[in-house]
Amino acid sequence: MKKMNIKLFIVCLTLITGITGAYNSVFAQDKKETKKAKKEAEKVMLVANFYAQDTLLRLQEFILEADYLQSRRGQLVSVNPNINFVKVLDTKGTLQTGSVTGIGYNGMGGVTTEGKISNYKVSGNTKSLTHKVSFDLVTNIGTFNIIISIMANNTASATITSSDSTYLTWKGNLVALFNTKVFRGMDVY
Repeated sequence: MKKMNIKLFIVCLTLITGITGAYNSVFAQDKKETKKAKKEAEKVMLVANFYAQDTLLRLQEFILEADYLQSRRGQLVSVNPNINFVKVLDTKGTLQTGSVTGIGYNGMGGVTTEGKISNYKVSGNTKSLTHKVSFDLVTNIGTFNIIISIMANNTASATITSSDSTYLTWKGNLVALFNTKVFRGMDVY
């Protein structure tokens, strides 16, 4: 009887091991296919987003909400995207910095200036799914040259150089104007 139980145990163990192995191999195959399908879906989404961005950029109706400001020396400072932004609306642009800890020229611990956009150019790269936007912003506190690099996943960085060679980079996300939650401070005169 003991031999029979041992044989039954071995047979059951063999069956369980075989079934588990087969299950794992099917599961691994499904996992590979799922991963591949997920990558393809992500690529399709990025391509669609690239073309949606292209429309926003060419219509000149977008905002870069900054999560970080970076100095010329590379020092990154985390900032509130609701009060730190670069806005483009038709032929007008707005630059704003702010801090939740203090009162500044604009009533929000920073500077706000608005002006007229000139030399506006958009270029897109369908291979790398990136855009580059460049323009000059003429404001009452100076002229700024702005170059914005945008990835298909909406991450963006704007390098801003002023006429007195001040240099700052906004790093954050590109957002359509209708989908933004920024708060604009008072203009600096």
